Amino acid sequence: MTQIQNQNRPLRILMILRAPVGGLYRHVIDLTDELSKRGHQVGLVMDSSHVDAQTDQRISCLQTPPALGVQRFPIPRLIGPADLSATLRIRSLAKKLKVDVLHGHGAKGGFNARLASLGRANTVATYTPHGGVLNYDKDTPVGRILRIIERMLLGFTDALLFESAFAKAAFEEQIGKVSCLGPVILNGLLPQDFTPLDAKLAEFDFAYVGELRLIKGINYMLDALVNVKRADGTGATLILGGGGPQKADLEQQIDQLGLKGRVTMVGVQPALSVFSRGRIAIMPSLAESLPYVALEAAGASKPLIATDVGGVKEIFGPTAPALLPAKSAGALYTAMQNTLDDPVAAQREMEVRLEWIKAHFSIKKMTDDIEQAYYECLQRAE
Repeated sequence: MTQIQNQNRPLRILMILRAPVGGLYRHVIDLTDELSKRGHQVGLVMDSSHVDAQTDQRISCLQTPPALGVQRFPIPRLIGPADLSATLRIRSLAKKLKVDVLHGHGAKGGFNARLASLGRANTVATYTPHGGVLNYDKDTPVGRILRIIERMLLGFTDALLFESAFAKAAFEEQIGKVSCLGPVILNGLLPQDFTPLDAKLAEFDFAYVGELRLIKGINYMLDALVNVKRADGTGATLILGGGGPQKADLEQQIDQLGLKGRVTMVGVQPALSVFSRGRIAIMPSLAESLPYVALEAAGASKPLIATDVGGVKEIFGPTAPALLPAKSAGALYTAMQNTLDDPVAAQREMEVRLEWIKAHFSIKKMTDDIEQAYYECLQRAE
């Protein structure tokens, strides 16, 4: 990007998202903190139905509290009449706070940010999809409608900030060519994320962190685990961290496969607290964008078994040949067994991956590039 003359001017930025969960929320919180440290004034807008202790704790732990505050009001999951109220409230808030940048995250955040910016002089709308409408099946009525709306909104978008090259390619294939500013800005880890976890303290062989949904491929991982053995011939163990709509289905599968004594579900917990209890991290997803959980596992010096979906190849870098095909219990079994049998080889692969991630996925670079995009959008709008 070109250097912008007014790039030292502090900005007033409103981050808009619906559900404060997962990697999207981590991205927003980390970005908010970094921008605030640089003197920008940032505010958060999120759905009022998603209020819990963990959400509030993440906000309270920010080194610099959001200067423009945290606003919560109803933001429905699907497009409907209630969106008009949400958009109008965001628009009114942006006017009251004299916001320079409305930055939407996820499908509904992007929808509201761009509509709320219409007709507002000196306010630009940027959008990071985090999958966005592409998370909805294109062959369903909802998926088709959302893609039509996304194409319409392209004309009201000052910048599309893609978290991976895969995300940009998928967006352009399904929605259309990006004519506005459209850089790829990789998610970044904090310096403290590069702290090794002591494998000697791990009580489980494998650790999974994420939503308990079928799209995460957990059922294939459980099928694979049945026959994975330790050196002494006992069955390998797994810790599952996370919550979600398929929890009951997975509990039933665990019972049917005879894995009750080998699989422990611990609910929603910070990723590193779960990874610390497993020797090997595993991510058997059927679809991803650029998952923070894979970055966090690698940053913590954990061997990582993952499927070749979304932008995971960008995270694996020179170790990408180790990625597995999705929807294959057989491939997962082989990788899990080999990693248990040859920990030295797994350690060497992990070290190569760690160096790649240190070089390409830093919070400083992520924030530099997003900040630069804001200034460039504002200059274009003058």
